[in-house]
Amino acid sequence: MSWDPVWEKIFREQAWGKYPGEELIRFVARNFYAAPDRSAVRILEVGCGPGANLWFLAREGFAFAGIDGSSTAIAKAEKRLDDECPGWRSFGELRVGDMGNLPFGDAEFDAVIDNEAVCCNPWDASKAIYAEMARVTKPAGRIFSRTFADGTWGEGTGKSAGHHAWFCEDGPMAGKGFTRFTTLDEIPVLIAGFDVRSVELLTWTLEDRRHEIREWVILGEKPAGAGPTT
Repeated sequence: MSWDPVWEKIFREQAWGKYPGEELIRFVARNFYAAPDRSAVRILEVGCGPGANLWFLAREGFAFAGIDGSSTAIAKAEKRLDDECPGWRSFGELRVGDMGNLPFGDAEFDAVIDNEAVCCNPWDASKAIYAEMARVTKPAGRIFSRTFADGTWGEGTGKSAGHHAWFCEDGPMAGKGFTRFTTLDEIPVLIAGFDVRSVELLTWTLEDRRHEIREWVILGEKPAGAGPTT
């Protein structure tokens, strides 16, 4: 997948969230907090940015990997982990790389995370990324994906960029390059390597309720008998 250089600039110039969202914390807690050995649970985040979710995983004792196209984001994630989670390199790894060509073997991870990263890719590229995520997930492993839903403030503004996608002039993704918005019926197609277990819609407003942000939180499971996904 092609890397959008606008994100390199964003990561260089803007502060980013330091802490994971409640939905991601709940996903990890419900699925893995009871594991007898958390260090044996391995979780991958694609498009990890400066590493807020990986910081949480490290603090909670899980093994993890993160990949992002931005060298700046990965450097920031490494620095924070070095500063706040000594010894993390013995159970975690970070890579600059392509989400659509993951540098990991088949069935390596117990769970995979997409926190509004895949939506910065076109439709066909997004399907390929999710297929790669399924490939590296163990049978019965889980996926967490949080992605912008249709109807979000900014959709339909700026320059059209193909299937449900825009270079938005308004809303939370204004000035952040390519953004694709997902409809409910598209979700099973996008994450075809996983069975959809639940889809929730998060909504919140800005500017005294004039604008609405809509996000899908998608939870899925790789079929227990599934082989490598191609």
